[in-house]
Amino acid sequence: QVQLVESGGGLVQPGGSLRLSCAASSSIFSFDTMGWYRQAPGKQRELVATKPRFGSTRYADSVKGRFTIIRDNAKNTQYLQMNSLQHEDTAVYYCNAVDVATMTDNWGQGTQVTVSS
Repeated sequence: QVQLVESGGGLVQPGGSLRLSCAASSSIFSFDTMGWYRQAPGKQRELVATKPRFGSTRYADSVKGRFTIIRDNAKNTQYLQMNSLQHEDTAVYYCNAVDVATMTDNWGQGTQVTVSS
């Protein structure tokens, strides 16, 4: 089973930017969908962005135009570029990789993003 390790979280002021990384222990080429999810305190985990192997990228309405998901198969890494960060973006961000053929749903351990002045 692939291991996913997130990094790049931290404390940032409103309006600032962060770039999260998710490094996989093996090739991500075959994953049907890779994505980012987040969970704020007291709330359910929610979708941020997904990028399928084929097809269109999907973003939550709350992050459209501010976040960009990047899938780099050559580096076995995906990224989440986050711009114009808002207090509401504060959450633990999780990397996800889905393989339909093996019915596996892989998660990273999460990285904390805190937006505060």
